[in-house]
Amino acid sequence: MASASPAAGPPSVMNAVAPLAPNAWLRYDVVKRMLPAGVTDVLEIGCGQGSLGARLAQHYHYLGVEPDRASWAVAQQRIRAAGHGEVRNITSGEIGAQRFDLVCAFEVLEHLEDDAAALKEWAGRLRARGWLLLSVPAFQHRYGPGDELAGHFRRYDPPAMAALLAGCGFAEIEIRQYGFPLGYLLETGRNVIGRRRLAAAAATSVAERTAGSGRHLQPSGRGLGAATRWGTAPFRVLQRAFPHTGPGLVARARLAG
Repeated sequence: MASASPAAGPPSVMNAVAPLAPNAWLRYDVVKRMLPAGVTDVLEIGCGQGSLGARLAQHYHYLGVEPDRASWAVAQQRIRAAGHGEVRNITSGEIGAQRFDLVCAFEVLEHLEDDAAALKEWAGRLRARGWLLLSVPAFQHRYGPGDELAGHFRRYDPPAMAALLAGCGFAEIEIRQYGFPLGYLLETGRNVIGRRRLAAAAATSVAERTAGSGRHLQPSGRGLGAATRWGTAPFRVLQRAFPHTGPGLVARARLAG
């Protein structure tokens, strides 16, 4: 990971103040190895409670945006703990004219009805030849109650994602899957929970479910955060041997031109 800001604090600090959920640990293991070189300014769209953003903020000039006020309040505390960066309670459309070397959006695109319009807007936030890094749930045939409860419109097959990115002005597209084998078990658990809770959530809108998804199943204490970190460690290593297998997808692409 390229460093463009003051030296980062010890990882133990971030693991305590900004714990990652199990699936987020699996995702982050892939994301950190796909971060492009030569990046200084980073925008994260839909940064949620800021667990991953706090880690990015230790290495880059970081701006996160999060429209859900409850998630933003937590993210703001975590970004402050990182010692660098900023998080705003706005949408990406309210940023203004600022441009970035890298735009990130982790578990965001599947929540947006018009994903192509969103990608084109994000492309407009990039400097010339800038990078996009995103994650989404993989494979439409795996769409289940957990997706519905979280406010997902869809999941993405890798070829469909590549075609979508190319059609929105991106090139140098690289796609990796993640989550084998633990991600499948975690997804099963989310589907069980989703099946139980969908009836109660029937009256809520997709937007309300999306807002709540950023707070759902997030570790809140140091002990639980440490347990998820160490519990997922062997699976993070194991999944590296299976970059084309898993229920999650990370894509990196560069603005063409």
